[in-house]
Amino acid sequence: MSASIRQDSVWIPDVSLLWSKESDLFSIVSEYLERISTSRELTAEDRKNIGNRIARVQSLNNFRITALVLSAETSEEEIAEVFVRINSMGKALNQADFILTLMAVFWDEGRADLEQFCRDAREPVKGQPSPSNHFIDPDPDQLLRASVGLAFRRARLQFVYSILQGKDLETNEYSDETRGRQFDRLRYSQGLVLDLQLWHDFLKCIHEAGFRRSIRSGLTLMYCYVLYLIGRTELKVPEATLRRTIAQWFFMATITGRYTSNGETAMEADLAQLRNVNDAESFIGVLRKLLGDTLTGDFWDITLPNDLAVSSTLSPSLAIYEAAQVILDAPALFSTATIGQLLDPSLTAPRADVERHHLWPRAYLSEKGISQVPRVNQIANLAYVEWHDNLKAGAKSPAEYLPVLTEPFPQSAVDSMYETHGLFTGWETMEYDEFLQQRRERMAAIIRRAYERLSGGGAAAEPGPIDLTAIIEGGESDAVEFKSTLRMNLHTGKPDGRIEHAALKTVAGFLNTAGGTLIVGVTDDGEPVGIEEDQFKNEDHMSLHLTSLVKDRLGATAATLVHHQFEEYEDHRVMRVTCERSPVAVYLDGPDGEFFVRATAATLQLTGSALVDYVAMHF
Repeated sequence: MSASIRQDSVWIPDVSLLWSKESDLFSIVSEYLERISTSRELTAEDRKNIGNRIARVQSLNNFRITALVLSAETSEEEIAEVFVRINSMGKALNQADFILTLMAVFWDEGRADLEQFCRDAREPVKGQPSPSNHFIDPDPDQLLRASVGLAFRRARLQFVYSILQGKDLETNEYSDETRGRQFDRLRYSQGLVLDLQLWHDFLKCIHEAGFRRSIRSGLTLMYCYVLYLIGRTELKVPEATLRRTIAQWFFMATITGRYTSNGETAMEADLAQLRNVNDAESFIGVLRKLLGDTLTGDFWDITLPNDLAVSSTLSPSLAIYEAAQVILDAPALFSTATIGQLLDPSLTAPRADVERHHLWPRAYLSEKGISQVPRVNQIANLAYVEWHDNLKAGAKSPAEYLPVLTEPFPQSAVDSMYETHGLFTGWETMEYDEFLQQRRERMAAIIRRAYERLSGGGAAAEPGPIDLTAIIEGGESDAVEFKSTLRMNLHTGKPDGRIEHAALKTVAGFLNTAGGTLIVGVTDDGEPVGIEEDQFKNEDHMSLHLTSLVKDRLGATAATLVHHQFEEYEDHRVMRVTCERSPVAVYLDGPDGEFFVRATAATLQLTGSALVDYVAMHF
């Protein structure tokens, strides 16, 4: 203790005097007030409060502490029950806490495994497989719900607590033998829940459902994990069918808030529907029927547009709209990069690649007398744009900033962007509230279209070839890059392996992300120089050279996904190289080679944990 504290007049050096039989409380308070009044002015109210507080400290002498003594013969089960009952009167424990307490007594290793899984998810060891992911940092009680749901087909944990105590639900009798059997079931199911391969295979369902950010409802994710594990481990549903169905289910559960208010009740009902299901076909049939019964025409036409009339960025409606745009490969507004690419969680930058832009800026609405936050921040007033475009819009009116942001694009591209963002010609001149109403209806239609594509009934037709002029005038992006040459170093006038390597990096990045187009014979700023700079004998030789490069250095699978053609552009011949998205990870120069992705109009190399995470999430 510092000398300055000891010398402070407010310091009571020996508080034990308050409980001494020889001490008088009135005298102690009076002396204390007299001492501190020499250094500060005290009001009557101050004196009263100080006296009351000292008296309260002295009253601790009357506080009774209850001690519970347990005999040496008390069983472990009885000790666990005492612990639960005592703690339930202090910290509000939930049913998961009670079950975890039982596990600590009868299967402590199982509880430790849950906790270790959660630690590994938050702090993965570099280079080692782990449960780490971008959707959820699970807690032990969340994983416990998955384990008991799989083991006992129950969601209400109060029933499970009784089961694990050894209760026979038919006879209501308890026995050690029954408890042992139930813990064996839990032990087996928890092993499946914590299996890293199953865990990451399930998370691919969430990725397929269009989600790229942290999931706000951990309960929804865990209940979907239960359904996935039932289908995968018990009923042997084919993986492709199971992944698509669980993706639909997660999409539905999120958009309807199925498990957010009375989650246990809803999941209990869903599991009841599956109790007599014994084969893969019936399992998928039950889930698809429930999907159809939930997402009716009235839901899409009435309920969903009304649900979009909110302002919270935490709303599931906004999350599902974002997922829908990812599913539909929608570009960010005023951009050629897709929202899915810009939301890629394995890539980080000082500023988020994509931001929510107020179509009607807050400052502009304030000038018009609309300043209420819930009204300004309506979901229907938000659209995803790249951050630099958000800066350009600033506080201008839509009618002012639109010409600037749409100027680089042909009208056909603007119309396409409007379609994927629920916008329409003339929206910028409408009354604000009328605009919100019309856009909500269009946003609901976009979400429905995404769900139909996810269901396999609304897959988009293969897009026709995009006009080369439109591609080049649109500039470089996540999906477009220009290269002056394929092999020739324009400074030395000689073929250069580094130039070829740069082109292959771009191709690999497109293959590993969402596909894209490489234009050879055009400079970075869009000026044509032509393929003649590469000094090939003819176009056939250039074609064979590219094909050999891709096959030899990116692999045979990559070679089937890369297509090229020669076209005329401003009196020059250029090569258009179109890359499809690869279903498997593509490495430059073999499995131990370099791995590239596209982001922020550049090709980035991933290594270490970023590489492991990206491959686990995308392939």
